[in-house]
Amino acid sequence: QVQLVESGGGLVQPGGSVRLSCAASGSISSILTMGWYRQAPGKQRELVATATSGGNINYADSVKGRFTISRDNAKNTVYLQMTSLKPEDTAVYYCKARISQIPSWKIDDYWGQGTQVTVSS
Repeated sequence: QVQLVESGGGLVQPGGSVRLSCAASGSISSILTMGWYRQAPGKQRELVATATSGGNINYADSVKGRFTISRDNAKNTVYLQMTSLKPEDTAVYYCKARISQIPSWKIDDYWGQGTQVTVSS
């Protein structure tokens, strides 16, 4: 079993900052890709930022220059530092990880339960 647990969401004013965390646990061999997606009411889920085990990082155009993704591989954790937040950033943020498991070595995608980020004055 593999589990992803997100934390750090909440209410923040426009222009403020929030840091999200996502910790993976279970029978993990390696985490190939770890990242963040978000879904606003009435909209499709969209990519926010991803980071591969090799260090490649990509961001959605809408968050470039404002959000920073980072990984602590020793803790199987990924972070999303969000600054200069806008009301349109309001969404449920989901952690996703592509993980190779022990002992099967099977590669599967896992999703966290999501954490709400609300940007409002």
